[in-house]
Amino acid sequence: MTARVLIIAGSDSGGGAGIQADIKTVTMLGGHAMTAITAITAQNTRGVQGVHPVPTDMVLAQIDSVASDIGVDAIKIGMIGSAETAAAAAERLSRPDLAQAAVVFDPVMVANSGSVLADSATIDAFRALLDRAMVATPNLPELDTLGGEDAVLAHGCSLLIKGGHAEGETVIDRLLETGEGEVARWEAPRIDTPHSHGTGCTLASAIATGLAQGMPLEPAIARARDFVRLALMGAPGLGAGHGPMGQQFVRNDGLFTGPALNQFTLPATDYAASVAFYKQMGLTLIVDSPDNGYARFEAANGVTLSIHVGDGVAGGAATYLESGALDAWVAYLARRGVRFEQMPTDGSWGWREARLSDPAGNRLCLYQAGEYRRYPPWRV
Repeated sequence: MTARVLIIAGSDSGGGAGIQADIKTVTMLGGHAMTAITAITAQNTRGVQGVHPVPTDMVLAQIDSVASDIGVDAIKIGMIGSAETAAAAAERLSRPDLAQAAVVFDPVMVANSGSVLADSATIDAFRALLDRAMVATPNLPELDTLGGEDAVLAHGCSLLIKGGHAEGETVIDRLLETGEGEVARWEAPRIDTPHSHGTGCTLASAIATGLAQGMPLEPAIARARDFVRLALMGAPGLGAGHGPMGQQFVRNDGLFTGPALNQFTLPATDYAASVAFYKQMGLTLIVDSPDNGYARFEAANGVTLSIHVGDGVAGGAATYLESGALDAWVAYLARRGVRFEQMPTDGSWGWREARLSDPAGNRLCLYQAGEYRRYPPWRV
């Protein structure tokens, strides 16, 4: 069944953040987005020109309407509108019909433009939402306003600390659990772009979609981060200020946990002869690396096949299984006794790979292509 995601957040008239970013994200990741709009804003890439909170009873009516008919698997909370709405929403989400839905709380306080979107009373009311949340996703300024790591973890929810506001060329996101401290972290090069409006909304909605689809929290976060980065890279460059991201341009069909059969790599002994043979067969050579003994060919429908000198034995094949959350997947398998010959390792070609053999000695490569697998959709 399609994952059902309820979004409780404000509307962004410029389409960069809020409900608009949430709907695009959930849709692109294969979920069904439903909304309870908490505020109407007049905003563009330069800032917020006006905010009109939706009355609390109307916010609750929207929640009741979708919950009673369509049902809800996960909930994303963004801009909440008012302290009254925060308290009422927390109580409503604790009732039996929604109590089992995973809640991702993005404590929106300030827009990228610097406009304030939550007053002090509303921020104080966030405590009730933290009590209901499965995971909170504040950036560093928001975390400081909430009282720091210990203050958030005291509510019993997981805490994903987003590092985008920190200095440096590397962005570090950290996942903390109550009583355990840091349980996972992700590091990636900073993407230098002014068109980052809606990053927090997009990340939280992507996590909620993963949870609604049955993914554990860590893989859901890993996939969500990949989606955000691809959307940043695909930003259309609109507006004169902090422009919207390009959720609609994300075409990476590797945004899943795995395992997913992707392609076959065939062993070769004579690189030139094999390349000539497959070109003669009508395949298009798209990767030509004779120094590495590696070539990849594309068929008319986007499916790819590769050859690799020395990869396996003549007449055999190395099978590749792709994951959008490789490290979490490998860790899951290793805890269950699967033995790996190579744990996840970054390759110079941009892929991260782990290797193992099946009981018959056939070679398997588990890999994550991430940002290096945007086009074409390489799949069997």
